[in-house]
Amino acid sequence: MNILVTGGLGFIGSNFILKTLSKFQEYTITNIDACLPGSNFRNLENIQDDYRYNFIKGNITDPKLMDKLISEHDIIINFAAESHVDRSISNPRPFFDTNIFGVCTILESVKKFNKKLIQISTDEVFGSLEQGSANEQSLLNPSSPYSSSKASAELIGNSYHITYNLDIIITRCTNNFGPRQFPEKLIPKVILLAEQNKKIPIYGSGANIRDWIFVDDHCEAIHNVLLNGKSGKSYNISAENEIDNITIVKKILSLMNKSEDLIEFVEDRPGHDFRYSLDSSKLRTELQWVQKTNFEEGLKKTVNWYMSNQQWCKDLDRNYEGNIPWKNKSQIINNKK
Repeated sequence: MNILVTGGLGFIGSNFILKTLSKFQEYTITNIDACLPGSNFRNLENIQDDYRYNFIKGNITDPKLMDKLISEHDIIINFAAESHVDRSISNPRPFFDTNIFGVCTILESVKKFNKKLIQISTDEVFGSLEQGSANEQSLLNPSSPYSSSKASAELIGNSYHITYNLDIIITRCTNNFGPRQFPEKLIPKVILLAEQNKKIPIYGSGANIRDWIFVDDHCEAIHNVLLNGKSGKSYNISAENEIDNITIVKKILSLMNKSEDLIEFVEDRPGHDFRYSLDSSKLRTELQWVQKTNFEEGLKKTVNWYMSNQQWCKDLDRNYEGNIPWKNKSQIINNKK
């Protein structure tokens, strides 16, 4: 199988590529990434010489490039996204450019060459839930520029499936954590600040609730959808493991033998959703998926990874646009076909 992954230098995309090449020896992957904030070449430096992996620097909003790449691949998995709520509040435009217009560009190419697309989405499209869990038929009710851009992509993708009979599947996942996550996110931010004995800012009272899943389990779920998912359907992916933010922070501090005095409560952000929750029974029943890593085990693995890979964290300050750590700095970094 020849797969095109978009946004593969990011957190979930890079973990998916590594797991896929390890699990399926017969697969080849081309990774297109725009090398924007959140992208990190070091995430995949260990496979840069693998003949099954090809990297291309480019943007999913480029129609000619996407036509070329999509025409050459069997399946497209779109991880590429602007994904941080805080940044979407301060500057929404990049989120609309990538998450909506970029998806439209992909869809036009998918239509032209009749390819299969898996669109990676988020639980945030359902908005904040007071009780219960959102299933695949629940109303989309996004409340931030980020989540509204992802909900828009879902609706557009569904319309292309209905109108043009395209093979499109949508997956929605809860909060991921694990190795290689950009430090603007809660868990890596807390780990890195605690290591430096710096204050850890927590919005409001820290009572906001999220359902957390270890990234490796998310990638395994995508494999299940890739192999057995039904066209035109959506699948929720969750560990059914809801925890409030302040509890997570205290767990991390305990694992690192750090004082809770590092916690500093700050003014809440605008429109901060209180609780997300997904019902993943459809995925579990129809595709027989189960998560393998509980939260406690995954958190220990995550803390240990960041403590063992501090150079990775320091390298995030580099300008990857001008300091690509490979010899060929042209648009096509590796071309092993």
